[in-house]
Amino acid sequence: MFSAFRLSAQLARPWSASSLFQRTVSPSLARFAPVFSRAFHPSLPASATLNQATRRKPPRKVKPSKSPLLEGNTQRKGVISQIFIAKPKKPNSAKRKVAKVKLSTGKTVQAYIPGEGHNLQEHSVVLVRGGRTQDLPGVRYKVVRGTLDFSGVVGRVTARSKYGAKRPKQQP
Repeated sequence: MFSAFRLSAQLARPWSASSLFQRTVSPSLARFAPVFSRAFHPSLPASATLNQATRRKPPRKVKPSKSPLLEGNTQRKGVISQIFIAKPKKPNSAKRKVAKVKLSTGKTVQAYIPGEGHNLQEHSVVLVRGGRTQDLPGVRYKVVRGTLDFSGVVGRVTARSKYGAKRPKQQP
């Protein structure tokens, strides 16, 4: 019974090695030819036992970059092509300064200009870093203050490193 079942399984699988071999060899030599057949099992072998699965570490999930146009770099140099004022999302109200910057890679991004006041204009060379502005949709980059053509904030006392401001001189 099992041999009949195995034969029907080989006929159902015309690509298997044994059925191909039996078709190519003449019928008189077919009885001397070895029969290639694997042990029949209805299901595929298990990928891992429970013990193996618990010992292995789960595969690391690769998170997509939040600033993909920097292409894995921390900062990119670019030239400002346009400066405009944007209004923030619903609960907030202000005039946020945003620059359209053409990066050295040739891609164009919208970058937020942080701090009070700026000296930027068209064709200024700036450094762009990642970091979104929460209340401006679509703005995922910021311009670095105090580098290249972009001056630091004048008269800044707190959080000076974020705004490119030098330490004020102490009066004796």
